[in-house]
Amino acid sequence: MTMQTVSLNRSYGGTQGVYKHASHATGTDMTFSVYVPPHQDGVRLPVVWYLSGLTCTHANVTEKGDFRAACAELGLIFIAPDTSPRGADVPGDADNAYDFGLGAGFYVDATQEPYARNYRMWSYVTEELPKLVADQFPVDSSRQSILGHSMGGHGALTIALRHPDRYRAASAFAPIVAPSQVPWGIKALRGYLGDDKAAWRKHDAVALIEDGARFPELLVDQGDADNFLAEQLRPELLQSACEKAGIPLTLRHQPGYDHSYYFISTFMADHLRWHAARLKG
Repeated sequence: MTMQTVSLNRSYGGTQGVYKHASHATGTDMTFSVYVPPHQDGVRLPVVWYLSGLTCTHANVTEKGDFRAACAELGLIFIAPDTSPRGADVPGDADNAYDFGLGAGFYVDATQEPYARNYRMWSYVTEELPKLVADQFPVDSSRQSILGHSMGGHGALTIALRHPDRYRAASAFAPIVAPSQVPWGIKALRGYLGDDKAAWRKHDAVALIEDGARFPELLVDQGDADNFLAEQLRPELLQSACEKAGIPLTLRHQPGYDHSYYFISTFMADHLRWHAARLKG
């Protein structure tokens, strides 16, 4: 699989790259970013996957996430995919809304037309991109973890819960924990997957836990000044599900923080250190 280098910059002794390739999963060109910390030749490094939220591309966290210093210190490769397929022929929301279509792939494989041809972000993030990264970068595929923000927090939690043997750690910033129960998620899951709510449950962290999925432990940070907290995020539902299932959840309510990258960048290093501790050995 060929890959084009869009840009490459030195940072904290490592390299921050942006890359493009033709995706079989989405039928489009896809862009992603990878930070590789300083390391000795021949060494394979643990990798942290970061999934972004609504309206974002790979660029949001790459430019505003404040992750490189911690990754350089901890020896972590940091990978940020895009959030959806893009291109002139890719269908978006009929009303050009921000919460469906372009920039809002919700990390599912769509089954409904006209989205099924391109909106295959689950396959892209869990299968195609990891294979490409393993071929092109010095990653240790036995040491992977995943985190994300908002829609990306939903993606990180559901992917970890469905692949508990692949990821050693999973965390999230302000995740959509129960998309089947909130407006953002209901719109996306119905639009991409149709009215079969059994299919929705496979992409809902709370429902997955209720249905028996398990993960060793989870970390979630949530700002209490987040405008979307009560209607769209509802972390108390994840807390209740984890308590009933016996999954250790560290849920930290951060006073005064909103939904923005100011919030994410403030606590990014905390999350990366938490991940690094679980990626050792």
